Amino acid sequence: MAAAAAELVIGWCIFGLLLLAILAFCWIYVRKYQSQRESEVVSTVTAIFSLAVALIASALLPVDIFLVSYMKYQNGTFKEWANANVSVQIENTVLYGYYTLYSVILFCVFFWIPFVYFYYEEKDDDDTSKCTQIKTALKYTLGFVVICALLLLIGAFVPLNLPSNKNSTEWEKVKFLFEELGSSHGLAALSFSISSLTLIGMLAAITYTAYGMSALPLNLIKGTRNAAYERLENTEDIEEVEQHIQAIRSKSKDGRPLSARDRRTLKQCEERLRTLRKRDRHLEFIENSWWTKFCGALRPLKIIWGIFFILVALLFIISLFLSNLDKALHSAGIDSGFIIFGTNLSNPLNMLLPLLQTVFPLDYILITIIIMYFIFTSMAGIRNIGIWFFWIRLYKIRRGRTRPQALLFLCMILLLIVLHTSYMIYSLAPQYVMYGSQNYLIESNITSDVHKGNSTLPVPRRCDADAPEDQCTVTRTYLFLHKFWFFSAAYYFGNWAFLGVFLIGLVVSCCKGKKSVIEGVDEESDISDDDEPSAYSV
Repeated sequence: MAAAAAELVIGWCIFGLLLLAILAFCWIYVRKYQSQRESEVVSTVTAIFSLAVALIASALLPVDIFLVSYMKYQNGTFKEWANANVSVQIENTVLYGYYTLYSVILFCVFFWIPFVYFYYEEKDDDDTSKCTQIKTALKYTLGFVVICALLLLIGAFVPLNLPSNKNSTEWEKVKFLFEELGSSHGLAALSFSISSLTLIGMLAAITYTAYGMSALPLNLIKGTRNAAYERLENTEDIEEVEQHIQAIRSKSKDGRPLSARDRRTLKQCEERLRTLRKRDRHLEFIENSWWTKFCGALRPLKIIWGIFFILVALLFIISLFLSNLDKALHSAGIDSGFIIFGTNLSNPLNMLLPLLQTVFPLDYILITIIIMYFIFTSMAGIRNIGIWFFWIRLYKIRRGRTRPQALLFLCMILLLIVLHTSYMIYSLAPQYVMYGSQNYLIESNITSDVHKGNSTLPVPRRCDADAPEDQCTVTRTYLFLHKFWFFSAAYYFGNWAFLGVFLIGLVVSCCKGKKSVIEGVDEESDISDDDEPSAYSV
């Protein structure tokens, strides 16, 4: 008992340290990308808080798996202290933790982030007062609140179980729905809302994470262009544009006015010259900065990291492909959400995670690495692609120059992607996410030479979807992920799309050349002429 209590205390201490690490990471991450000229306290705190809540919700996954696994011995029997009351109490503690965090996520997504976003959109108009800004922001935010209420209502009353009496009246059917709502304690309503957000997160992961998994490692391997060579090319472009401007102006030396076409060309050339000179200032600063020399010294380390990241990406893609192929060949079908009874095609991560769980807390560390890997690759995808609304580019994400509205969009996308990582981990290791390392006992016929006959002995077997409910405890994470079969079916097809986008992104990243050392500086909308160059923005 003392050893068990000690391990539980260590587990919760690690979880507490993980919370502190999450808050520190979110603060550094948001401060790294926010604009120094347009930074706002409210948008910064909102971005840090929303991203931290999503990461803490993901951190509950290994805690949930650890607790259900810790209640049983490896021989398949429950531990002495793990009676029915204790196990229910542990399950409810985790469940209430999910209730709290997911409710806060709904509040952030459907009220607080939209309100802060529309508030700063109105703030761009100098003539509006603060009262008008708040009223307008609340008016637009009301639409998101209505959507959230509809999702909760649909989730609360969607009939997961049909009444046993087929001849029941309409009132009896309605009464049955309210009884179902009461017995589930709102789990279905919250699960439907979170699953809807996870579905949006799946689309964001397909768009950004899948591409970032190929773009990030290849960009690290290829590196950026040499600042000295780039400045030399820029100087040649400046001379060429200056000669062109001089040639156009020479046409009006005798007093003749320039034609409309020449005036238009002259204006374009002057704008081009301003951009090139601005690039030259940035290139000169970066060429002579100590940070550039320091990054150049770390070039071999970046190549090693790039190779490591591409190997990790291939490990994920192979595991995801094998898991999806297993569902396609051996699942119970689309109307069950492609649930698998047992594992027929093993993938590397599904074998590795249960093995690491035997040495506490290695599986904690691996899941944390997986989640952080998804965040870094998602961020790489967002930086390369930008934030779009269909064919309209809304914002570009750049270090130290991201506007408050873009920062809120960024954290909203990352929040949704982090929500989807729980299902991605389930796709990679379904048995681990459902049951951890639990075993249960089955009766097996054994031939005995002593008694010259057959006898039955209890043999431990790994818990799977076909296991008895009273012998294997399902994680609360799985209940939230698979309350509705149609979401599971959508996630299944989304995984195939994820694989396809990764392959397309891999081809595109291989064909693209090296990035400019000051990529994005030539965009007039991003940087004004009086901006100070910064080597850290490279």
